[in-house]
Amino acid sequence: MGKRIALVTGGIGGLGTEICRHLARSGRHVVAADLAGRADRIEAFRAAVADLGDQVQFEPLDVTDLDACADLVARLGATLGTVSILVNAAGITRDTSLRKMTAEQWNDVLRVNLGGVFNLCRSVVDGMTMQGFGRIVNISSVNGQTGQFGQTNYSAAKAGMHGFTMALAREVAKKGVTVNSVSPGYCNTAMVQAVPEEIRNQIVAAIPVGRLGEPHEIARAVAFLAADDAGFITGANLPVNGGYFMDF
Repeated sequence: MGKRIALVTGGIGGLGTEICRHLARSGRHVVAADLAGRADRIEAFRAAVADLGDQVQFEPLDVTDLDACADLVARLGATLGTVSILVNAAGITRDTSLRKMTAEQWNDVLRVNLGGVFNLCRSVVDGMTMQGFGRIVNISSVNGQTGQFGQTNYSAAKAGMHGFTMALAREVAKKGVTVNSVSPGYCNTAMVQAVPEEIRNQIVAAIPVGRLGEPHEIARAVAFLAADDAGFITGANLPVNGGYFMDF
C-alpha cells in the first residue's frame, strides 16, 4: 500500500502548517489546501515544509465552494489516490458583540467554519467508505464549548462542528471511517498574538498550565486521531487547552 493521502484545509496557517508537518512525518502524503490570494503566505509555508521534500504540496481552494472542493478531491483521487485523511482546519473570525454584528459577519463565519466542513466531508466521504478506511478530524475550539464574548458567530460554528462530527461518526462507523474533533485552547499563533497584550495576559493567567499552547501540541493530537490504529475512537472531542476548560 502506498502512502495514505491527507488533505488539510487551512493548511498554510499557523496550526495548519504544523498539522501538515506532523502528518507528513507520520508517513502521509499531505495536501495543504488554502486560499491562493497571498503569495507571501504560500512562500512562507513552502519554506516551513521544505525539509519534507515532496511529501507536502499546496493546492488552492475556497472551502465555501462545494464544486471546487469536489473537483479537488476528484483530481487528487486521479493523480495521488483516494483521500484517506481529512483535517478541517480552515477558519476565520469576525468578532463583535451580537448587537453590532451584521448578517455578513454572521454568514461569513458560518460559511467558512461550518459550511466548509460540510463541503469537504461531503466530497471525501464516498471514497473513504468505499475503501473501508478514513479519518476525519475537525478543528473546533474551546470557545465552542464555553462561548466567548463577541463570538456568537464563531462559537456557534465551532459548537455546530462537533454536533456534525458526532452525527457523521454514527453514519460511517461501520465503514472503517472515524470522525472526531479537536478543540484547541489559546495557542501561540498570529491570531492570538494580535490580541492586545493586557487581554492576552489575562487569558494566560486563566490557563492552569500557565502558558499558551504551541501549534505542534495541537498537531500531535490531530496525528494521534488520524493514525491507522485509532479506529476505536470516533465521535469524540479532544480538548487541548492547558486546563482552561475541563469537563468529562
